[in-house]
Amino acid sequence: MLSPHRNSAMPKKTFEDLRAFQRALDLMVDVYTVTDRFPKTELHGLTTQLRRASSQVVSKIAEGQGRLTYGEWRQQLSEARGSLHEVRAQLIAAHKLRFLELSVADYLKQRAHAVAVELQGLIECISLREAPIGDPPSGP
Repeated sequence: MLSPHRNSAMPKKTFEDLRAFQRALDLMVDVYTVTDRFPKTELHGLTTQLRRASSQVVSKIAEGQGRLTYGEWRQQLSEARGSLHEVRAQLIAAHKLRFLELSVADYLKQRAHAVAVELQGLIECISLREAPIGDPPSGP
């Protein structure tokens, strides 16, 4: 049976080849490094939240590519994007609480922005692939 979607075969590359995954992984490593210096009283607070959110970005990108359809993959990428927003919000909070210097917080927010750009491009690519044949892609 033919699929009603363009390019229905899932990609041959692995999630490890995706720039979004690579950048998200680098951000996660940076988050783990800086949160190591947070007060020990934050071990079950902001430290854990930041680490969990940053690792979720990485995990959702990987999990998404393992899904069976482009729609499922796009959903996982959307969840990764949400977790990335959590990371950015928590970086702002960490600076406000004086756990991070402004320069470090800004650097990490810039890295998060780079991940967001890659994620958005991947979401747009996947969205085009899941569009039914005959339907023009939406957007500008």
